[in-house]
Amino acid sequence: MEERHVGRSGLLVSRLGLGTMTWGQDTEPDEAASQLTAFVDAGGTLVDTADVYSDGDAERILGHLLREVVGRDEMVVTTKSAIRPDGRYDASRRHLLAALDASLDRLGLEYVDLWQLHVYDPATPLEETLSALDEAVVSGRTRYVGVSNYAGWQVAKAAAWQRAWPGRAPVVAVQAEYSLLRRDVERELLPATVDAGAGLLPWSPLGRGVLTGKYRTGLPAGSRAANPHFSDFVQPYLDEECGRIVESVVTAAEGLGVTPLSVALSWVRDRPGVAAPIVGARTSAQLAQALASDALTLPQEIRAALDDVSDPVSDIAAVHP
Repeated sequence: MEERHVGRSGLLVSRLGLGTMTWGQDTEPDEAASQLTAFVDAGGTLVDTADVYSDGDAERILGHLLREVVGRDEMVVTTKSAIRPDGRYDASRRHLLAALDASLDRLGLEYVDLWQLHVYDPATPLEETLSALDEAVVSGRTRYVGVSNYAGWQVAKAAAWQRAWPGRAPVVAVQAEYSLLRRDVERELLPATVDAGAGLLPWSPLGRGVLTGKYRTGLPAGSRAANPHFSDFVQPYLDEECGRIVESVVTAAEGLGVTPLSVALSWVRDRPGVAAPIVGARTSAQLAQALASDALTLPQEIRAALDDVSDPVSDIAAVHP
């Protein structure tokens, strides 16, 4: 698998990342081990987690696998902090540094390669929040820092603050939802990210699973939309406008002899400014389909057709993987 720099930093990652949001909840440890092994065998290096995923179990499972299944040096490990277990946002220096220490303990690591602020906390002065990033880098707890689920102006403000004084840790990565069904990031967030010299790490690049085409005729048993815990997550993409985009993806896939998943993932993977989409799979079979997309480069005429049909969608429920 090809590697890319994250923005203008020296951090190299595989151009597809492995997400762990389901680990410890819908994905058992043995299945997680199979996923990580297959990912590494395919040349993958970037694995993404967060302290709130499965109440910390995702980090615990990943930490175990880094000790017992794959080599730590083979992986680029990223985690996120700023959401308390009760769902409240807290990007205070006190909470962030304590949360990072707890993440390192669960992971069994001395440092992570990339530490990201999971959400923007309007109740904490941004300069205080960013001082925690500086401390984390200086103390050796992380090599690089980034932000997640920030608006364009928030990315610009944070990046400018970090560039304003020598020695501050630059924002090198921005994680945000981005897919053929969620292109509103192209208005402000993506330009702000590129201008800041950061790389975009799209989450839910398959439109919360809808771009695979599995919801075209209803809600399959066992799917996220049929799961009460995830139905609100998927429902916003099951309207007529999104259905029109999905049909275009399916048509392109049939013409190319590949899966709709491969078409949708290849489209976002090769968008300007994107470093690596983060794919979260519940099963190894789902991950195998995502890994197969690495061989596909969309013809320009198909990419242009998908660009035309997928006008930015803005009225989508806010969530924070």
